[in-house]
Amino acid sequence: MASGGVLPLASLNHISIVCSSLEESLRFYMNVLGFIPIRRPGSFNFNGAWLFNYGIGIHLLQCKEPQSLPGKTEINPKDNHISFQCESMVAVERRLKELGIPYIQRCVEEGGIYVDQIFFHDPDGFMIEICNCDNLPVIPLADHTFTMAACKRVVAVKQQQKPLVVQAPPLQTTATTTAAQCVPSANKAMQRVGGEEAAHVSCA
Repeated sequence: MASGGVLPLASLNHISIVCSSLEESLRFYMNVLGFIPIRRPGSFNFNGAWLFNYGIGIHLLQCKEPQSLPGKTEINPKDNHISFQCESMVAVERRLKELGIPYIQRCVEEGGIYVDQIFFHDPDGFMIEICNCDNLPVIPLADHTFTMAACKRVVAVKQQQKPLVVQAPPLQTTATTTAAQCVPSANKAMQRVGGEEAAHVSCA
């Protein structure tokens, strides 16, 4: 690395996923994961869609040759994936069962703290993880000095509402999103209560 240190980055902006069917992937990321379509630059000369929620974006890119994409394989926690923190692992598992989406579960223990993980695939086999990984404290290694802030997102959507099934919109659809708010987390050591967990959500 040249003099001047690391790149002056601020946060994760988005991930891009090449998909065999833009419409099918739109339905998945909207109706299963809760992402919202946002305006995509009209200067693009290829088919795709932009979505946003939880402070990050997902950009879907329509593959020109869908048959060239590899098919789904078995769910492997060691494969490439994106991970989302959640408020209730029990609710996630229940919803996946309702939708008939295959998944596998894992549990990690570190110093008496337990982290639950659920892994499943999107329509093209890209892996999604849902976890309560924020149970674990963020401990810098000895040779790195940095400050981590823990915060909890306040989602402006009532949890009691039933999941909204939305048809895939036109690619240039606009949408109004509610910004997530953060408040300091008072305690990183979480307790498991009756099989359910009280989890915080980390954000930068």
